[in-house]
Amino acid sequence: MRQRIVPSLLLGLLAAGVVISLGVGRYPVSIPEMGAYLGHVLFRLTAMDEQKLQMVSILLLQIRMPRILAAMLVGAALSVSGAAFQAMFVNPLVSPGLLGVLAGASFGAALGMVISTSWLIVQATSVSFGLLAVLLALLLSRFYRGDRILLLVLGGIISGALFTSLLSIVKILADPYSQLPAIVYWLMGGFSMVDGKSALTLAPPIVGGILVLLLLSEKLNVLTMGDEEARSMGIHVTELRITLILTATFISSLTVALGGIIGWVGLVIPHIGRMLVGPDNHILLPVSTLLGALFLLVVDNASRLLFTVEIPIGILTALLGIPVFAVILRTSKKGWS
Repeated sequence: MRQRIVPSLLLGLLAAGVVISLGVGRYPVSIPEMGAYLGHVLFRLTAMDEQKLQMVSILLLQIRMPRILAAMLVGAALSVSGAAFQAMFVNPLVSPGLLGVLAGASFGAALGMVISTSWLIVQATSVSFGLLAVLLALLLSRFYRGDRILLLVLGGIISGALFTSLLSIVKILADPYSQLPAIVYWLMGGFSMVDGKSALTLAPPIVGGILVLLLLSEKLNVLTMGDEEARSMGIHVTELRITLILTATFISSLTVALGGIIGWVGLVIPHIGRMLVGPDNHILLPVSTLLGALFLLVVDNASRLLFTVEIPIGILTALLGIPVFAVILRTSKKGWS
């Protein structure tokens, strides 16, 4: 019963969150004003002052909607990736950054900021080096014999350490008056630089990656029972694991290109989802997707409204994620059984 109610409830809360997020800000837009704007634009049913119409249009379509879309995409992608990784490795401490993707994407974005002023170049280098970091982890795991899962994790640690060091070198070489502050601020995470073009460009691959993970959720259930058991049930374990890893890391690298480094979402949200609906990935992955989108949407609203200056969202997710994770870790075992 709960497994059917929770997704519907989260979907309703997410829809309400979008409407509230459109309205709140330094210049509030009330629900009647939004309704009047939609009635005027879509059906010409309501009359609006031209100046008021233009102001509401800029606030809703150019400023708030891209940011809302970006927050939901990033929250959903990180959460579903974290849930898939935790199920695949059967480990509650696994997160999307396990294989070095976040470190690689951070280095790529910082490098892009140094060599170009184009935001498109920054996004392209971020995604490229995020994937390169994961491929490096996969290659390192192939060089040695032993437990493939353990070697893959160790390869990810090595890859992450390498790109973290390279990021430090880029910081040293960056212009301390213009480039370095931009790199540091961007690495703290946030959606202040997101525009409609960026959000709409990255939305299809992120949504596509999420759908792939959702479609593989039944096979992921079988994979959690062990490789031998999965093979006996006709699952191609190696191919499935590589597909899951590449898909999850691909959409994780896209989140870095969209909003910088936003930690703890992919680690904490799947645990909350497991406590709500249990370990069945067929239900858990969609719930984690909705829960992550809702969580990051709420946190983004807090980041832009709590103080007169905007707080980087990565700071807030860490401040919220650490105590929440400490609390749910005590009761998270029931979500794995």
